[in-house]
Amino acid sequence: MSTEAAAAAEPTDTRIDPPFTGGERETLRAYLDYHRATLTMKTDGLSDDELRRQSSPPSTLTLLGLVRHMAEVERIWFRRVIDGQDIGSVWSPDGDLQVAYDASTSTRSEAFAAWQTEVEQARRIEREAPSLDVTGHFRKWDADVSLRFVMLHLIHEYARHNGHADFLREGIDGVVGP
Repeated sequence: MSTEAAAAAEPTDTRIDPPFTGGERETLRAYLDYHRATLTMKTDGLSDDELRRQSSPPSTLTLLGLVRHMAEVERIWFRRVIDGQDIGSVWSPDGDLQVAYDASTSTRSEAFAAWQTEVEQARRIEREAPSLDVTGHFRKWDADVSLRFVMLHLIHEYARHNGHADFLREGIDGVVGP
């Protein structure tokens, strides 16, 4: 792809920067939303086939797989751990986060609808929690974790996977950027 074509295809950055000075909860919320918006930006303008493209063989990771994975991450950490909901996963009956990476039969609309549902549920749970010190139990580690920890963990997950999304997007159409 030419430099001009890549620049024309580059998604518009509509992310809101986190505050330089703000309270702990406001700052955590803003950073989490910033990283959610980054994943959206990295997938803008791509077809279902492009979103399913494995652009770094032998890895099977795809942009659509990352969206599906993050839906599971949001679901497990906010709904199951913090809110105590007795739920399964979106794509795996046993909650295997790796299953979500297989997006070979998914569509953009299916994956993004599931992800947006989980993001909205996470936002609701966080808003309704009286403090960041609210705890839930993470069975896999047999440990209680705070809402603060969960929000920081998700910021870490998004930052890590948005780095993967950078490489995946560049491999698809040459678009690089923030």
